[in-house]
Amino acid sequence: MSDSGKEVFDREGYLVARGVFGAGDVDRLRDHFMTLRRRGPHPHDLAGVGVAGHDPLRRYPRMAQMHRWDEVTLRWLIDSRLRERLTALLGAEPYAVQSMLYFKPPGSRGQALHQDNFYLRAEPGTCVAAWMALDPADEENGCMMVVPGSQRWPILCTAKADTRVSFTDVTVPVPDDHPSRPVRMEPGDVLFFNGSLVHGSRPNTSTGRFRRALIGHYVQAEAKKVAEYFHPALRMDGTPLHLGVSEGGGLCGEWTDTDGVPAIALTGHQTITRRHE
Repeated sequence: MSDSGKEVFDREGYLVARGVFGAGDVDRLRDHFMTLRRRGPHPHDLAGVGVAGHDPLRRYPRMAQMHRWDEVTLRWLIDSRLRERLTALLGAEPYAVQSMLYFKPPGSRGQALHQDNFYLRAEPGTCVAAWMALDPADEENGCMMVVPGSQRWPILCTAKADTRVSFTDVTVPVPDDHPSRPVRMEPGDVLFFNGSLVHGSRPNTSTGRFRRALIGHYVQAEAKKVAEYFHPALRMDGTPLHLGVSEGGGLCGEWTDTDGVPAIALTGHQTITRRHE
């Protein structure tokens, strides 16, 4: 990881590393998870809220915490290619706490804007994600959308999301002068982003293209606590370690108007009603 890459990550809150995994690796991973999905339900599957009979996510719900029972996922989560880049971005090896696979078939909803550390609650510091594309990702099939620089914001208070376009029911409001930006990716690219970065995705409006992604969540090495759902944490050699359990309900930021300029005031209170999505 070059110094310029870390500078981009620190400034923007995210960085796309191109071609981290080769085509053969991507093909094997994509086939592996499609096989697992066809075998039926697994622990921590989640289709989302408001799932109707025609919703594609009924057939392709998100998978989570696969590394706890699937060796292929575990090897990917602590792969040296991710470990080296995460360490370069963060200054020390992080701890792995979550794996996820989003299938996002054609016609499926996206996910409203949110911040990951609202759910993980890493303390002190934050979490970081490694989001790997298994298919080409663009605006048509619902690529990631990010708000550059928002990693400098505190955790924001949530509002109700439009579940017609989001499979989750909460979002964070963002002023018009902080637009989200699409992150177009090719298979094998990895998007690294800070746990406070506001991000999400729009629906997959394509007629025949999946937007599958394999995601790892990590907490910074200085973290002493993480929410209970994410235990046990793993060192990047795969050995478990003990972290404390974070409690919910801390302060969150609400947008205010200060002399005509949007500003964030820590006047709200977090309400977490469901696990990280």
